[in-house]
Amino acid sequence: MKYDKHIFVCTNERAPGTRVCCGEKHGLALVAEFKKLIKDKGLNSEIRAQRAGCLETCELGPSVVVYPEGIFYGKVQLEDVKEIVEEHIVNNRVVERLVMDLDLLEQLQTK
Repeated sequence: MKYDKHIFVCTNERAPGTRVCCGEKHGLALVAEFKKLIKDKGLNSEIRAQRAGCLETCELGPSVVVYPEGIFYGKVQLEDVKEIVEEHIVNNRVVERLVMDLDLLEQLQTK
């Protein structure tokens, strides 16, 4: 595997008046902050952060997913990035308060 962990941040944007989307809620700023912190910690050869298209988790976005674990984080704000990097990326501890409730997501999507 090329990277120990791979972080995908939804930056999808939709036309105004359609389904909510992560891109309009600072998706690109989240990507930039992840990249900055990873570089600052000297982890850029082991960890990759990048923008992604729609992760189909829009209702609980901005959305971030970390692989290989497949942990989805929801409602991620700029101030949460440092905690995700420190806890999940560096110390391998999931940031439970940000873990997306996939059951809630399913309920919201079926309304």
